Amino acid sequence: MAADYPTRLDEKVGAFSEQLARRADVALAVYPSAASGYRMRCEFRIWHEGERSGYAMYEPGSKKLRGLSEFSPASPVIQKTMPALLAAVVADAHLRARLYAVEFLSTLSGELLITLIYHRRLDAAWEHAAAALGGALNAYVIGRSKKQRLVVSQDHVTEALNIAGRTYRYRQIEGGFSQPNARVNERMITWAGQQAEGIGGDLLELYCGNGNFTLPLARHFRRVLATEISKTSLAALAWSLAENGIDNIAYARLSAAEAREALDRVRPFRRLAHIDLDSYDFYTVLVDPPRAGVDRSTMQLLRRCDNVLYISCNPRTLFANLDELGESHGIEAAAAFDQFPLTPHLEAGIKLRRR
Repeated sequence: MAADYPTRLDEKVGAFSEQLARRADVALAVYPSAASGYRMRCEFRIWHEGERSGYAMYEPGSKKLRGLSEFSPASPVIQKTMPALLAAVVADAHLRARLYAVEFLSTLSGELLITLIYHRRLDAAWEHAAAALGGALNAYVIGRSKKQRLVVSQDHVTEALNIAGRTYRYRQIEGGFSQPNARVNERMITWAGQQAEGIGGDLLELYCGNGNFTLPLARHFRRVLATEISKTSLAALAWSLAENGIDNIAYARLSAAEAREALDRVRPFRRLAHIDLDSYDFYTVLVDPPRAGVDRSTMQLLRRCDNVLYISCNPRTLFANLDELGESHGIEAAAAFDQFPLTPHLEAGIKLRRR
């Protein structure tokens, strides 16, 4: 499969370039990935048959499970740990009983968090076995079942990304979103920083998550206001701000639509009581929306900003949003990031400037 990578990449980049060319005459920068060992987080179903157990994943576009003997896209530490974890589960009834799924979250430095998900309530015997498992595998372990979450050691890992010669440390919490391909993520953030150079003013960021783009881009702006609806992500952002010594970022728990309402003074928000919105001068807005793209209400806010940095995980909704923005903005730069090699999926970055 890895040998097919250049061809598969050319196919999806070609399809993206064709759509882009209908909207702008700009060169497309392409950032490939390693063809294996790139996924920092993975999720697997667990099957049991007699005394045997194994990993499985759903086949693309179907509900059919396929058994796995290995998973080459996983990071090196996940690949190394998968057989050892399975052997430990098979050997210990407390770990195996009604185990349904497993999630891995890893970092470039080799930190590993394992979440074991069950169809039963977990007890003290399970905690004892899970603690021994964590020690044997040099990993943090969490157990989950319905209305239950047991953290055996800790519930997060710390990722370190190198962006433009500086290392940024991020807290990634179990259950929170983080970019799956760390090396391509570094290139995404670096590209976004290059587009932000020389703009100045203040930055408004919607869907900021755990601060993936927020932290490195802050140096390009006077101040940053970052918004996000997830409490888990904002808790990670708060830790990362202190850890990285960045003091020109304020954040608030708001959806993108609520941020637009706040800026338009549609209604007050107690969650913004600590922030003086009138003191900001937003030249630029950065959005990294979910697959559904930017909603129509939020598009009104984007149209008012001089510069828009749009990071997309779904080209279909990206181009729909670009068609709306095209009435007021022109595309100045574009990039394709292959977060998921050997799949149809493609991430993209677009810089727009108001005409």
